[in-house]
Amino acid sequence: AGDPMEGDTYRRGQTVTVTVTEVTTGGIEVKFGDDDAPMTAFIRKSDLSRDRADQRPERFAVGDRVDAQVTQIDKAARRVSLSIKSLEMAEEKEAIEQFGSSDSGASLGDILGAALREKAGKD
Repeated sequence: AGDPMEGDTYRRGQTVTVTVTEVTTGGIEVKFGDDDAPMTAFIRKSDLSRDRADQRPERFAVGDRVDAQVTQIDKAARRVSLSIKSLEMAEEKEAIEQFGSSDSGASLGDILGAALREKAGKD
């Protein structure tokens, strides 16, 4: 399968689905990528959610699958940094750009509600 750190397997800003392998007080350890050569990473407590109330590692369990965004790649140290918080912020920014502006007076709930109604209409 080769070395996952070689080439451009992962890019900054890329979304990856990870599996929780360990829950600690400081965050969660996860693995992702190829089953033959999985990568491991640690998602710090502060990167678990944008909402401080959800920055609790104990809300995750070993075996949970979650999406996270690649925030940094250090090939020398063979380390990939991931963040669920960054992914949430990127998705919110994309929704605002697509369905309304932040100064339009519409809340994120209004914007997402419009997006869901639009999607339901297409189905």
